[in-house]
Amino acid sequence: MGKAEGEGELWHGHVTALTVAPEYRRMNLANRLMNVLETVSEKIYNAYFVDLFVRESNSVAIGMYKGFGYSIYRTVLGYYSGGGGVDEENAYGEAFICYPSYKYLITRFLEDMRKALPRDVLKKSVIPMTRPIKPEELEW
Repeated sequence: MGKAEGEGELWHGHVTALTVAPEYRRMNLANRLMNVLETVSEKIYNAYFVDLFVRESNSVAIGMYKGFGYSIYRTVLGYYSGGGGVDEENAYGEAFICYPSYKYLITRFLEDMRKALPRDVLKKSVIPMTRPIKPEELEW
């Protein structure tokens, strides 16, 4: 499931959810579904990129998306709500990273993965950010 959202050079396709039942995995269905979303985002909506969010613990999905040409654009700190303890799950990267400017914010992390589409000729949409962001800094 996906949608188009954003404004200007942030106009993009967004993967809201991608799920394949266990008995239908390893049949290239996820790749085919992603290709449909990418094609619609490019040809119908003229988007600059496609993005998605993924948890750190979902290493299978992260590997799959990298295989589809996605790269990690930025880390979103504290995206998932919860108790806020150090035993909570990260979304991607090093376990329990402490960023000094975020003062003990060691909650669940999330990775924003992106794939540039042909409209983004210079691939600006996938140049990784140099610092993590908080959920309230997300554009959409």
